[in-house]
Amino acid sequence: MATTNLNIRTEKDIKDQAEKIFNELGLNMTTAINIFLRTAIREHGIPFELKLEEPNDITAAAIEEGRKLLSDSSAPRYSSMEALKEALEV
Repeated sequence: MATTNLNIRTEKDIKDQAEKIFNELGLNMTTAINIFLRTAIREHGIPFELKLEEPNDITAAAIEEGRKLLSDSSAPRYSSMEALKEALEV
């Protein structure tokens, strides 16, 4: 299969940010662009989301609250769902 060079222009910070994400996914820039191009051809359009999972603000706050509760020995503990439901009066 013959190959060709593809030269594109983009802002440096955009390239750097994308490269960081691709590296975390185990990809280099060439592989990531080839994945995009092949999939776009197969799907006849921009076909996918490829991203790292990052919690939204609400989820991140809930995770932080959970961590604080875990480290607080005075926080209530429940040994079963039934005990938790009873405490919540559900």
